[in-house]
Amino acid sequence: MHESRAPVGRIAYVNGRYLPHAEAAVHIEDRGLQFADAIYEVFGVFGGQIYDEEEHLDRLERSLGEIALEMPMGRAPLKFVLREIARRNRVTDGLIYLQITRGAFRRDHAIPRMRQRPTIILTARTTDAAGFEQRRAAGIAIVTRPDERWARCDIKSTALLPNILAKTAARDAGAWEAWLIDRDGRVTEGSSTTAWIVDKDGHLVTRDLDRAVLPGVTRRVLAEVAASAQIPIVERRFTKDEALAAREAFITAATIGALPVVTIDGQPVGGGRPGPVARRLQELYRHAAARKSGDSAETQL
Repeated sequence: MHESRAPVGRIAYVNGRYLPHAEAAVHIEDRGLQFADAIYEVFGVFGGQIYDEEEHLDRLERSLGEIALEMPMGRAPLKFVLREIARRNRVTDGLIYLQITRGAFRRDHAIPRMRQRPTIILTARTTDAAGFEQRRAAGIAIVTRPDERWARCDIKSTALLPNILAKTAARDAGAWEAWLIDRDGRVTEGSSTTAWIVDKDGHLVTRDLDRAVLPGVTRRVLAEVAASAQIPIVERRFTKDEALAAREAFITAATIGALPVVTIDGQPVGGGRPGPVARRLQELYRHAAARKSGDSAETQL
């Protein structure tokens, strides 16, 4: 945060009400709780601005459409709630978490024919911006794990059990992230991030989009700024061995931007130091996202 402020209790938003975090709740038969019948989004907040807001809302609407779930409100009121939940939690650098579930019904596996207003939940919290900058300067360690997720990873579903098991395995190994490897020995993505390398020819490489990976918003914006800076981009699959032989490796996500990877399964990448391409892309991404956010008064908290 940019200034010292008195402590404030966290506030959540649930179905039209702002509530103390500890008192916020959903029905015991909410399908998000019972079946992970829900979609979520995470918005990064930097310097009092919501980054890539329209792109995140686009992806939210796409994921909802893929599971035949409607938006609980229009974009304009939702944008108001996004800003209000950040304001009430005094978040100027952090994240906003949004989840939409199908709502509460008698427990039955099939999607109910009867429609009702979906459940909507928002929370916001400050993140350790200084800690991320330290990691960016030093680089992070990652491990690899088999990709054991379902076949529709392009949908941003709350069904994340394989992801959290991979993330836990990374933490227990002293690493920050896990890259998931498919049956063909190719990297899909991280447990909560997009995977990138700079190959031996200097090309910026990330996996092509299909149902095996989430279409990352930061991935999309970073690719756009890379193209504008004439950094060659190739969308294709790559192996762990290719990553180890690469000039650089890094990950991206809404809350971190571009974060360099310096070891994979204990083996160094790019000499074990953050590389210049990841650093340059982070600068370009932050500049472009801040400019785009600043162009619209709606993005100001």
